[in-house]
Amino acid sequence: MRRTTFNEDHEAFRLILRDFIAKEVTPHYDEWYAAGLVPRELYTKLGELGMFGIEVPEEYGGAGLTSFKYTAIMTEEVTSAAVSFGGSGVHTALCLPYILSLGTEEQKQRWLPPFVTGEQMWAIAMTEPGTGSDLAGMRTSAKLSEDGSHYVLNGAKTFITGGVHADRVIVCARTSPQSETDRRFGISLLVVDTASDGYAVGRKLDKLGLKTSDTAELSFSDVRVPVENLLGEQDKGFSYLGQNLPQERLSIAIGAYAQAAAAVQFTKEYTQQRRVFGQPVAHFQNTKFELAACQAEVDAAQAVSDRALEALDAGELTAAEAASAKLFCTEVAHRVIDRCLQLHGGYGFINEYPIARLYADNRVNRIYGGTSEVMKMIIAKDMGL
Repeated sequence: MRRTTFNEDHEAFRLILRDFIAKEVTPHYDEWYAAGLVPRELYTKLGELGMFGIEVPEEYGGAGLTSFKYTAIMTEEVTSAAVSFGGSGVHTALCLPYILSLGTEEQKQRWLPPFVTGEQMWAIAMTEPGTGSDLAGMRTSAKLSEDGSHYVLNGAKTFITGGVHADRVIVCARTSPQSETDRRFGISLLVVDTASDGYAVGRKLDKLGLKTSDTAELSFSDVRVPVENLLGEQDKGFSYLGQNLPQERLSIAIGAYAQAAAAVQFTKEYTQQRRVFGQPVAHFQNTKFELAACQAEVDAAQAVSDRALEALDAGELTAAEAASAKLFCTEVAHRVIDRCLQLHGGYGFINEYPIARLYADNRVNRIYGGTSEVMKMIIAKDMGL
């Protein structure tokens, strides 16, 4: 079936990105993978290429394109090349919507130009040790000073993607106690300068997958945050998080679809080259049937992903629809990548091969951005159950 989601401008962008990956990323990627971190200068190069400013209004140095499709293309191209841009996806897909929707004019003028160039990289800190999906249970606190000029931030966060390289972090903190009727009340979003006294990056976490994505622990000890860095209104942070979760979950769904599609392509190429019992593995009926079944699942995931992407661009994607797309695409990717690894035999277990890295990278899709179980709860609630 002909794919209608992307137009000529999108495909031109895809070719530019593909060329950049071939020249600037692929030749160095094994070295970055071994180091467990992409170099900071990669972000500057991506900024120069315009990757961070696509959805930023022109007055702040961006291209002013109000479409998430370019981010989707970036995800597809990076995945198909078996590489990664580290934690930069959080910079654009997660942090930018908060700045655009909640930032004052003064804040946008201050933050967006260096955001676009990659001079200042952003991350968002929600999860805490012991809270997981229960964001309302966070204990990180931000107390307003007596003169009202700044907040004093204390606490800790974990699993923060982009936490090592970040220059600005949107920190979710409790600024007021929970109300008797709403335990979600009292959370605010504060933009923290990582050079601030009392701000510390702890361990860079050693993860099963996503090895080049810098995931870290953060701690705050009497960090002074100017009131000018409050994003949105005080105590209303939880509602803001809910508003942006559909896009975050869609981005995970798109990534999962792209991983599944890449797995099929890698496995097709491998089985055509690998010879067993005097013939290519691809010539065996079992291989053909397995890959055909995987391709059918990939086609379905693409349809779900593309439909949700169109809905997001039209401003119509609901929380339940995003949850459904994430649940379906991540489950498809899980099944497809596992079957494709099996067709690689023993080599599928070796990190030298892209399928092994995909297998490890894929597992977190059903955990972060809300677990599959949470997605089912959202969908069931929307069904009136």
